[in-house]
Amino acid sequence: MDLRKIAIKKSNFVSYKKHSITRDYSFGNKLGSGSFGSVRLATHKASGQIRAVKIIKKDEQEDEEKLFLEVDILAKLSHPNIMQVYECYDDSTNFYIVSELCEGGELFDCIAEKGQLSEKDAAIVMRQILSAICYSHDNNVVHRDLKPENILLDYKSDIAHLKIIDWGGARYFKKNKKMSKINGTPYYIAPEVLDEKYDEKCDIWSCGVIMYFLLSGSPPFLGKNLDELYDNIRNLKYDFDVKIWSSISNDAIDLLKRMLEKDPDKRFSAQEALNHKWIKSRRMNRSIINRTTLPDLKHNLKKFLSKNLLQLAFDAYIVHHSSNLRKENELREFFKKIDTSADGRLSFEELKV
Repeated sequence: MDLRKIAIKKSNFVSYKKHSITRDYSFGNKLGSGSFGSVRLATHKASGQIRAVKIIKKDEQEDEEKLFLEVDILAKLSHPNIMQVYECYDDSTNFYIVSELCEGGELFDCIAEKGQLSEKDAAIVMRQILSAICYSHDNNVVHRDLKPENILLDYKSDIAHLKIIDWGGARYFKKNKKMSKINGTPYYIAPEVLDEKYDEKCDIWSCGVIMYFLLSGSPPFLGKNLDELYDNIRNLKYDFDVKIWSSISNDAIDLLKRMLEKDPDKRFSAQEALNHKWIKSRRMNRSIINRTTLPDLKHNLKKFLSKNLLQLAFDAYIVHHSSNLRKENELREFFKKIDTSADGRLSFEELKV
């Protein structure tokens, strides 16, 4: 067997199990519920880690294929700002999706509590969202339902650690091939989605609506009913009210206009938005890696890469199932510091720096 051909992927460690979930987890309080079912707190018996379990009743789940698509997508996406899924269980009555726990609540609640975010705070939020969407688009996945309610905080009132959730409406897309099924939430939906001919740029429109919401405390498009709302979206009827927007920078307004561009072909991509000066000039403070540690870093990287791939796969499995949460967060923060382009990947140049 040629070990060099072994592919080490996150999806290799997301398990699908038919035995009872209570063999591996003990359930705690209910965290929430919706049309899909409920979400419960659960403790992994082997590691002691506390996780979230989405429970979907089979008699209420019409589209099993859609459910498995969500699990498949989350199993393949590995990014600091995308909710991670660990395993999936299937018994006679329910499906169970086990994921990481975000204890800080919804971004929507955080905004409601603060009333309005500063431009610096808004940029910190937008950079993380755009980084996750840039990564998902690079992997040919479109979310299709981005909104503050689908963005959770890892910790209470800590906007520097966000996770995008609810990938139930997500799907794989092909370049130059349009999608037609309307999906999303009215206030955040792109005009081309309403016209049933759209591509992954619909996510960028939603990002623009979220950014507008972060800076002003209200969505750009309103209406007395859905028809009026959709007409305003199609006709691009929004403005920058002087009372609210007079203190907002021209750079912020420029980025908003480029994301809320009606023509998807002219609209910014996630990467272009990430590269905009409003995002770059307000990025999170970064500590500098001490250059005296570089020789050790090079040595450790060489040593790491010299391991055989079976050992790497074993190490990855152990880390995935048994890692300490504090160390996991330290690694995530270190990754963000190295990933200066914020695209969720480490390039050769970033590693070299």
